[in-house]
Amino acid sequence: MNGKQLKNSILQWAIQGKLVPQDPNDEPASVLLERIRAEKAKLVKEKKIKKDKNESIIYRGDDNSYYEKFIATGEVKCIDDEIPFEIPATWEWARINTIGISQLGKTLDRGKNIGQEYPYLCSINVYWDGIDLSKIKTFKLRDDELPKYRLHKGDLLICEGGDYGRCCVWDRDEEMYYQNALHRIRFYCGLFPIFYKFVFELYRNIGYIVGQGQTIKHFTYESMKSIVFPVPSISEQKRIVELLKEVLYLVKRYDKKQDALNYLNERINVKLQKSILQEAIQGKLVPQIAEEGTAEKLLAEIRKEKELLVKEGKLKKSVLSDSVIYKGDDNKYYEQINGQAVQIECDYDFPYSWSPARLSSICSLIDGEKKEGQQLCLDAKFLRGKSAGEYQQRGKFVHKGDNIILVDGENSGEVFTVPCDGYMGSTFKQLWVSSAMHLPYVLNFILFYKELLRKSKRGAAIPHLNKEIFYSLIIGIPPYREQQRISVRIDELSQLFK
Repeated sequence: MNGKQLKNSILQWAIQGKLVPQDPNDEPASVLLERIRAEKAKLVKEKKIKKDKNESIIYRGDDNSYYEKFIATGEVKCIDDEIPFEIPATWEWARINTIGISQLGKTLDRGKNIGQEYPYLCSINVYWDGIDLSKIKTFKLRDDELPKYRLHKGDLLICEGGDYGRCCVWDRDEEMYYQNALHRIRFYCGLFPIFYKFVFELYRNIGYIVGQGQTIKHFTYESMKSIVFPVPSISEQKRIVELLKEVLYLVKRYDKKQDALNYLNERINVKLQKSILQEAIQGKLVPQIAEEGTAEKLLAEIRKEKELLVKEGKLKKSVLSDSVIYKGDDNKYYEQINGQAVQIECDYDFPYSWSPARLSSICSLIDGEKKEGQQLCLDAKFLRGKSAGEYQQRGKFVHKGDNIILVDGENSGEVFTVPCDGYMGSTFKQLWVSSAMHLPYVLNFILFYKELLRKSKRGAAIPHLNKEIFYSLIIGIPPYREQQRISVRIDELSQLFK
């Protein structure tokens, strides 16, 4: 379980009344709601707020169902489908306009607004962990607007758009105002705003809060009025908040350590995988078996195969200009090209039964067959099973069973086996590998050098496979059966890291 999952579980227990025990000496929430209604009536009489025409009481009937009674009309309706979870018997459900007064902030209109400049908060300042005051803007307010839009310590601020429903409590005494990207809720009778911040966070996580709109989602006042909120006693709200603060601090520390551990495990796996491949391409992963012979015969088979494919027009004639790499009596490696031998640098020392060669001797990157018609577009998303592909009329055609390699993009060097006939996406080349070689062995060699090939880009902002380096890499070629044994051993060891 990661930190986010653990936090969500703790929030769910807290807001369902399972995190702290109920105290029989606490004032019942029903009494608290009566005091809130009395306070609201007093404020209406003093003309400080308007009378709520939709005020309601939510209660549980004798049939165990939940009902809502509208005070103004006496209408009663069953709201079982609106209740997100069960709460303790001493708790109550209520609409937001029952327990607090909600209001959107000032609408920005630089052309029409007049008055003095004042600082204000918007959605970029409001986060689950608190208020970010690093980017404070100002707008103009008239004197008569100041009381309406000024924040009070303890106000709950909720994002109306963007990451809708995200909220936190304004916990400062300094002068600050807010604009209409935010809802402000001011609770009655000492309800704990931070308790309801946790309620909103849970509701957002479980999908109980739903944004409105096609592109940019908004959490409108109508949306907020349509959901119900749990109301524990003031004392229990306090106990829940105090315990949550303590526990969630530990969860945050746990999450950081879990992230660090995950990163460490990932890095270790990557390094171990690379170490296995490095041992493999040096001939140190499996023992050599004398009866399997040497790789010299393979090089001759590869040469014949390439000559035939050049004759058939499937490979370019340039692939025949192979070099010959050998180890001299001085234990140094030499490369013979056109009758001249020069000493070369070689990263590894290969077993006696292996034959070193440039990767260009056994591989080739080709464009594929030019062909028109309706076939699937074989892009990376389709090959990873994430899209259906699209039909196109012309392109570089490849057949089922061909190997193609990404040469552009962040994952360049990734090789796919084509699942069906179709056209390669523009970021691919067909990868020809001699049939005299064991394909998995060659692909593991390419995988080992993938980062080098991708990062050695020239004159391009997008990472891509460096073809010059690709062809110049020196691969140790074991006898065919040893290639098979190496590939099997790589697979066995790789399974240990999954």
